[in-house]
Amino acid sequence: MISLKKRNLGNRGFTIVELLIVIVVIGILALLVITTYSGIQAKARNAKRQTDIQAIQTQLEAFFSENGYYPSLANMNSSTWLSTNMKSLDQNALIDPSNSDHSKTLADTATAKQYAYHVTTSDDKTCGATDPATDCAKYTLTAEYEGTVNGSTTYEKSNLD
Repeated sequence: MISLKKRNLGNRGFTIVELLIVIVVIGILALLVITTYSGIQAKARNAKRQTDIQAIQTQLEAFFSENGYYPSLANMNSSTWLSTNMKSLDQNALIDPSNSDHSKTLADTATAKQYAYHVTTSDDKTCGATDPATDCAKYTLTAEYEGTVNGSTTYEKSNLD
């Protein structure tokens, strides 16, 4: 017959060593989750950078095909000019996803939190001294990646020739 009485096995519990092992394992798992999550976030921001630069390039090429020149950096940084001349461009595409102040301006050279729009004449001189800047013939759009993507730290698009 099976006895239904509890056996007295003494005080059972966890030892300090067992608790420490569990805490270390939980800590390692938490660290893996955090690093994986931050890596996924960086990849998402890098993908947004590529999408933004491609959207800006599309609008610049449409503007060029209609007007025969590219807008100056000053024009690209003017929300009034953009809303008048590039109505299809979502101005949020001008904001790097890491830019905490949400500045919708482009720089002449790329920084970690700002896209670059470097525009020149056909012989690589500064353009845009006149308004409209009909002498702007070439450009390069640049975004800095977080880390490297395919061995590169920047994403660049140039005018279509």
